[in-house]
Amino acid sequence: MDHQIELPQPDDAAPVGRMQLRAWLQTYPNEVAGIDEAWIREHRGSAATVEGIAQWREFIEKAVRQPDLFFCRVVRSGAEVVGVLCGRRDEVVTLGPMYLLNEAQGQGVGGRLMDEFLAWAEDAPMYLWVTGYNARAIRFYERYGFRTTGERDLWRDKLPNVRMVRESTLSDEII
Repeated sequence: MDHQIELPQPDDAAPVGRMQLRAWLQTYPNEVAGIDEAWIREHRGSAATVEGIAQWREFIEKAVRQPDLFFCRVVRSGAEVVGVLCGRRDEVVTLGPMYLLNEAQGQGVGGRLMDEFLAWAEDAPMYLWVTGYNARAIRFYERYGFRTTGERDLWRDKLPNVRMVRESTLSDEII
């Protein structure tokens, strides 16, 4: 299936929210961590509610109005949203969220998304949080120069996350 990467429009907020919940349900269940479908629906089900969709709409509108400060791309397979990558620029660049449904993985789509994001971020240092047991995502980010910092967080006192950083590419050249 052909995947298109596009700047989302405000009307994409509902499909993005539904896709986010679906991605969580595909990715994060973990018996050891005590994370099951019910926990995910309780803590991330809001992505597909009126409030969650409003938050997505607000971020998408910011990305459209202020593309120098906010980044957002959706991945479409036909008319369906199957992925998203967003970020923001402050003193550093924060990557996230990034989600690809299982059916869009392993086809180079994540790499295309990351290439667009890195071009937008330029040489700025970058940070992200990733779920500690999501080894596939950690390997993906490592291929793009991110490394774990040792900083950890338990989201909602249950989901183990680790911080990753990608240093400025300019830091290697200044000597």
